[in-house]
Amino acid sequence: MTALAPYAALAAAIVAPVAVVAQQAPSRDLAAVQAHLRATESMTADFTQTDRNGKVLGGALTLKKPGKIRFQYEKGVPILIVGDGKAIWFLDYAVGQRSRWPIGDSPLGVLIDPSRDIAKYAKVVPGNDPSVLSVEAYDPKRPEYGRITLIFSRQASAPSGLMLQGWVALDSQNNRTTIRLSNQRFNVPVSDGTFRFNDPRKGARRS
Repeated sequence: MTALAPYAALAAAIVAPVAVVAQQAPSRDLAAVQAHLRATESMTADFTQTDRNGKVLGGALTLKKPGKIRFQYEKGVPILIVGDGKAIWFLDYAVGQRSRWPIGDSPLGVLIDPSRDIAKYAKVVPGNDPSVLSVEAYDPKRPEYGRITLIFSRQASAPSGLMLQGWVALDSQNNRTTIRLSNQRFNVPVSDGTFRFNDPRKGARRS
């Protein structure tokens, strides 16, 4: 294992399959989350990513629907995650490898696939703070896919009155990855060129 391998393990947790198929009756809060997701055509934000051991990476997040997302990690981290509209790519430039997931198999599909109806696979998580709304997606029939929880704060200035603050992914081995967002900007112009990338495999073409 190389010294850079922990970066790859931490970053890959963002895109590893997490189930999003759990039947739940629609609610006012779920409807608000759905309205937020549909109203968000693009978003930019800074992010920090923390694993269960407390290791933290940072970077910039860019999102554009349908199907486009980019996690640009901080300088010195040779990892890139890009959704190009058709698939999610995990790129490791340290070892010259890439992995691909269909958008529908990634938890990020919740954010970038406008056709999804979250009322069919998510539920509101009860909490003590009325200003915070948490929505969990989990399939009890496929526990190997783990679960993901989106966390919103209620802010009138954000789309549909909700500000996405981040999410928590928990895999089948109880490995927890937490994404926290800051400096969120919604529905700003984003070039499609943002979601292009250099193939990490030696001699491969740019995608």
